Amino acid sequence: MAGGEGTRLFPLTRDRAKPAVPFGGKYRLIDFVLSNFVNSGIFSVYVMVQFKSQSLIEHLAAGWKFGGLIAEHFISPVPAQMRHGQTWYKGTADAIYQNLNLIENYQPDLVAVFGADHIYRMDIGQMADFHRERGALVTVATLPVPVAEASGFGIVDVDRDGLVVGFLEKPSQPPEMPDRPGYSLASMGNYLFDADFLMTALRELADSEGGGTDFGQHIIPAHLGQRQTYAYDFATNRLPGEPAGKPTYWRDVGTLDSFYEANMDLRSPDPALNLYNSLWPLRTVETPNPPAKFVFDEIGRRGQAVQSVVSEGCIVSGGTVRNSVLGNNVFVHSFAEVEDSVIMDGCRIRRHAKVRRAIIDKYVEIPEGERIGFDLELDRERFTVTESGIVVIPKQPRPVLD
Repeated sequence: MAGGEGTRLFPLTRDRAKPAVPFGGKYRLIDFVLSNFVNSGIFSVYVMVQFKSQSLIEHLAAGWKFGGLIAEHFISPVPAQMRHGQTWYKGTADAIYQNLNLIENYQPDLVAVFGADHIYRMDIGQMADFHRERGALVTVATLPVPVAEASGFGIVDVDRDGLVVGFLEKPSQPPEMPDRPGYSLASMGNYLFDADFLMTALRELADSEGGGTDFGQHIIPAHLGQRQTYAYDFATNRLPGEPAGKPTYWRDVGTLDSFYEANMDLRSPDPALNLYNSLWPLRTVETPNPPAKFVFDEIGRRGQAVQSVVSEGCIVSGGTVRNSVLGNNVFVHSFAEVEDSVIMDGCRIRRHAKVRRAIIDKYVEIPEGERIGFDLELDRERFTVTESGIVVIPKQPRPVLD
């Protein structure tokens, strides 16, 4: 499901859908869920796109093609086609209902419906095994969250066998897990369905008075007590190449502050989200960019990056980068300083410029001597500034010349 507008991520979503927002230097948000599918051996994927989808479709075309040698191996974007009236996708369930022909033509046993805009890594095969072992018709991926934070999520109430007995949307008094007091099970918005059940349930919902558009609000609550609906605890998911006992990682990057924090998570010597596990690689578009380069070694003019992620094609030319994430082809000029920031592809930080606690979208040029993140009142007059004081500068047109 890659159709969300991502309004809370504006201005990063001014020109692109939320799943197409760059993350972690060289990736896009959608790369996480697609990598999870491919690494789990699932090669038949439809991507439901809708708002401002051009950037996303181009990314899929450039980095997620299997070559066409095997008919069952594909990652294919599916725009809203208005097969059931003059409407776009009105919710997660409606998006699948409008494309039931894809399921009918493919005839799968299981259908996985996953969101495309969260940061996590997951072996979906383990969830599928859980689903089959219990004879489930629906399995909801969940993760434990402290009760104090649970009101911001859809909460799944389960019995001691993991059978879902309630589904509450952002409840004021979330139910606790039976075997883990102080925690509630939050829905990740990822589902496994028996294919026949899914098609029947969607048709019944469409034919019912008032209908329904969402899995979490309509499909799943409507069948509790009648159907075998189970909660899969994401905390039990284990990946090859990860140390035993390492906690699972999941981030909802629905706000600018959470997006910034998730990028900052990558800087740690032992990050909670490990991008360097070769047994569970994070895939994306491969580019012909050269390696990153650090030049000049003089007092006061030393090209260096400390506690930072620096992507391909970057040149740190006599400037300093600290605690930051740099996308592809970023140029940090002499005497410039970048600290605690996310700098996306193609940006230019000119001489003596200073950038602190900022998210700078693609192709932005910070002029010589400019200061970003030091005077928030001035920054608010020009840019977006979050509640926590992160300055966000929107994407600029790609320059013809450097």
